[in-house]
Amino acid sequence: MGQGQNPPVTPLARRRSQRVLMQVAVRIRGEDSQGKTVEEETETLAINVHGALVLLKSRFTSGCKVFLQHKRTQEEQECHVAFLGPVRSGKAEIGLEFSVPRPGFWRVAFPPEDWTPRHPEARTVASHREK
Repeated sequence: MGQGQNPPVTPLARRRSQRVLMQVAVRIRGEDSQGKTVEEETETLAINVHGALVLLKSRFTSGCKVFLQHKRTQEEQECHVAFLGPVRSGKAEIGLEFSVPRPGFWRVAFPPEDWTPRHPEARTVASHREK
């Protein structure tokens, strides 16, 4: 028998920053897999300092360049398609990665790498809200 191979590392397995499950209205602009210029409005499923996960009707190829615009701030960032996920209800799950990390783009404070719901600060924040 030959040597066993390690399974490929997926984008989900090598997360570089904490994801926040948050819906943010965005506009995606770029060339689809047919080379046609498309523009589509959607909401994020998850965000992080490196990009976002979105559902799109448009079909893009892995690695292609797109522009992501935050609808509330009108700020736009260049991204590339880093992940092509499953299609559900006619929309594909697509991971977009900024050309360079943009921690301020989403206008939210991201939790530190080691944060979990059991983290002491999670309880501290919750107890302050109750007062």
